[in-house]
Amino acid sequence: MRYKAILFDLLTALLDSWSLWDAVAASPELGRAWRAAYLRRTYGCGDYRPYETLVAEAAAETGLPVPLAATLAARWDALLPWPEAPSVLAALARQHALGVVTNCSTALGARAAQALGVPFRVVVTAEDAGAYKPDPRPYRRAVAALGLARDEILFVAGSGFDLFGTAAVGLPTVWHNRVDLAAPAGAPTPLATWRSLDSLPGFVAAP
Repeated sequence: MRYKAILFDLLTALLDSWSLWDAVAASPELGRAWRAAYLRRTYGCGDYRPYETLVAEAAAETGLPVPLAATLAARWDALLPWPEAPSVLAALARQHALGVVTNCSTALGARAAQALGVPFRVVVTAEDAGAYKPDPRPYRRAVAALGLARDEILFVAGSGFDLFGTAAVGLPTVWHNRVDLAAPAGAPTPLATWRSLDSLPGFVAAP
């Protein structure tokens, strides 16, 4: 077996967080603009600043009411997995340790992970690690918690920016590019790129 554990980005690779942002913003256009402004902040942040603060700042930047940041947190339990995610995770969990590495607060990360219906051995948030991805610290914290060699762990990215962070720590990576995001300039090439998680079990099982 090539991999003993699989780590996932949580809020894009496993969960449809995009629809929640769109719903809170009241339109896909506003939701995507708000989310993009927030992502720019996290990817350029480095050391952890409160997640809710970054979300509120992004709302202000895009002309949305700042209290929508609190609304997003209040509706967090409405996050839904991508349709195939629960069954894929359940199948993988029979032979692999599973974990997530996510750019949010500890409290919100725990709530989001519960939406998948499988036990995760490791849940690492930006708050836990003291830094936002793609800073190497969240990935390193997850690797240390698993206690495995890095080539025994597969990372499933949700954003192309994950590719920078996983390359920095030597984690083999595939990209679940569900919403057809553009790869960031200079991003390392993943082992594979898919629009669905359905290909993951076969990839992991291949010799």
